[in-house]
Amino acid sequence: MAELPPWLASLLRIGGGIGIGYVLLVGVIYVVQNALIYLPQKLSSVQAARLAGERNLKPWPAGGARGYLRQPSGAARGTVVVFHGNAGTALDSEHFADALVPLGYRVVLAEYPGYGERDGTLGQASLTADAVATLTAARRDFPGPLVAWGESLGTGVAAAAVAGRPQLVDGVVLLNPWDRLVGLASHHYPYLPVRWLLRDRYDQVESLAGFAGPTVVLLCGADRTIPPQFGRRLFDSLRGRKHLHVFADADHNDWPADPAEPWWREVMLQALPGA
Repeated sequence: MAELPPWLASLLRIGGGIGIGYVLLVGVIYVVQNALIYLPQKLSSVQAARLAGERNLKPWPAGGARGYLRQPSGAARGTVVVFHGNAGTALDSEHFADALVPLGYRVVLAEYPGYGERDGTLGQASLTADAVATLTAARRDFPGPLVAWGESLGTGVAAAAVAGRPQLVDGVVLLNPWDRLVGLASHHYPYLPVRWLLRDRYDQVESLAGFAGPTVVLLCGADRTIPPQFGRRLFDSLRGRKHLHVFADADHNDWPADPAEPWWREVMLQALPGA
């Protein structure tokens, strides 16, 4: 058998090396993908208690905290359970309480398993089951209407909790959501076979397909983490009552969070008509 020309043999060796390197890269990404999706900050119980006290928040429910509560001074118009983004802890989301409690809403900042002072497993199954339990407990403990509010990763968690449980909440608010995580991941990693790699799917189109209550979608027009077209696709897919807000010049983490912004009141009126 004739020997390969030297240039062809060199190309084959280079190609083989690239192929092996790519397979290794794909394998590493598959193993560590949770570290790309979930960025928890851990707190001791002492640290969590100190931060909660400083931010006028109380652990809730007593005897088995799933998050942190702030109540309005008078009768609450309803309850908002906030599911935060993929980094930090629920205690970093006190701006939701700062804005919504003065409007008369009770606010629970839900904490995820494996975040803050909570033990638990990271992953869609664990976070979804815990979110269902949290919303069920809020429905049990507090009278009046209930809203699930998700931010970034929290939109996927909130939507997954509502899937197949259309009566679990009365309204949903989604800040910087996507339609399907597979598409978003493919956008950021076009060189990877994401459809075969991704374990946690967070398909919000599918999750919210059976929800007929009001859904409010808020997008950042200059979002580089979750580009707004992904949220628009989700909004277009919604079949129930829906409202869209776009913060045109905002990136993922610099949307107008000032409690004095008028959009907070408008969003809650849309999420809970008549509340």
